[in-house]
Amino acid sequence: MNVVEHELTAPWEGILMEPAAGNGTGVVVLAGSSGRVDRRRARLLAEQGLLALAIRWFGGPGQPAGICEVPLETFVAAVDLLKSRGAERVGILGVSKGAEAALLTAVYEPRVDAVVAISPTSLVWCNVGPGLDGRDRPWRSSWTWQGQPLPFVPMDGDSWQPAEQGDGPVAICGWYELSERTCARSLDAAVIPVEKASADILLVAGGDDAMWPSLRYAEQLAARRRAAAAPVHLVTRDDAGHRPRFPGEGPATPSKTFAYGGTARGDALLGEAAWAPILGLLQPGQTEKVLGNRMITGS
Repeated sequence: MNVVEHELTAPWEGILMEPAAGNGTGVVVLAGSSGRVDRRRARLLAEQGLLALAIRWFGGPGQPAGICEVPLETFVAAVDLLKSRGAERVGILGVSKGAEAALLTAVYEPRVDAVVAISPTSLVWCNVGPGLDGRDRPWRSSWTWQGQPLPFVPMDGDSWQPAEQGDGPVAICGWYELSERTCARSLDAAVIPVEKASADILLVAGGDDAMWPSLRYAEQLAARRRAAAAPVHLVTRDDAGHRPRFPGEGPATPSKTFAYGGTARGDALLGEAAWAPILGLLQPGQTEKVLGNRMITGS
């Protein structure tokens, strides 16, 4: 399908991918802590008939350098833009910290119709990198809403040491797990109340995620939704890690800094299993045909 690209510079850097024959749905595409504008994933979705908007939500002009007190209104503005371009249904697809942002935006913004949360968290976490003041300590919330920081879980900065030795990539999942234990008093206030979101929610998580325990978080999110009789869908695979890959994307680029877990095959198979449910969630009239209440793929 032919796709027209529109470069954006305000209110944030981004790319709007407009398909020649749209289906009435727009989707905001959010990368994780890389901070990049995920052009490739946006194009992949646009080729399926979705009006796809990928934005830089930190690290750009007028934005904090890190994921530190990022206003959720950043993502509401993306919803505004898609609505102004004729989108009748709006979804947000995010990975990792982008998934955290997507879920929270749906809690506060009722115009979000669908969320695809890839390698999500069930908790609001502290900042990753510096805020507008250039400081990354003391710990602050990753997010604000209407000028107020959201309650968050800080990282335990004193006790954790990576199990890996040498100069290779590091798995930091254990740091998050330790921080949950040592900062247990912060957990209840920091829970993402997904039961309040009116959106349909699809969760995608690998059982071998080495960045944070996204499968456990996804199961917690799903449990909250089910307890509230709210729609939720879960796609998992035991041998997938933090970066599932959709058909046509190819393997993720290896990192010299972080170990993401999983295998190239597991990540690809999880992305493949999730692809039809994702399109079913986002495309009008397809949700009930494609999605059940819970879908799990094995290794």
